[in-house]
Amino acid sequence: QVQLVESGGGLVQPGGSLRLSCTASGSIFRVYNMAWYRQAPGKQRELVATLTNDGSTNYVDSVKGRFTTSRDAGKNTVYLQMNSLKPEDTAVYYCNLARGPAYPGDYWGQGTQVTVSS
Repeated sequence: QVQLVESGGGLVQPGGSLRLSCTASGSIFRVYNMAWYRQAPGKQRELVATLTNDGSTNYVDSVKGRFTTSRDAGKNTVYLQMNSLKPEDTAVYYCNLARGPAYPGDYWGQGTQVTVSS
């Protein structure tokens, strides 16, 4: 059973930065694909970024140029670096692990709150 533990959320002013972390219970990132989702109040969960096992990344248009996802296989950790944050980025962010090419996969982190406000 895979467990994903997230950290790094918080309150930040517009224009600020945060880095989210997602640590897995085993050495899995070289095999599986990862994704970051977010869900704002009253809205559906949205796919924000993906990171495949070969290192390819994709982003939703609204975060391109501002967010970057990466991994440290030695630490079993995936990161979401978020820069130039906007109030509309406010949401609960979730990491997700997929065993195949389709998202979302079977495993979710517990979620971490990101609030962008002055």
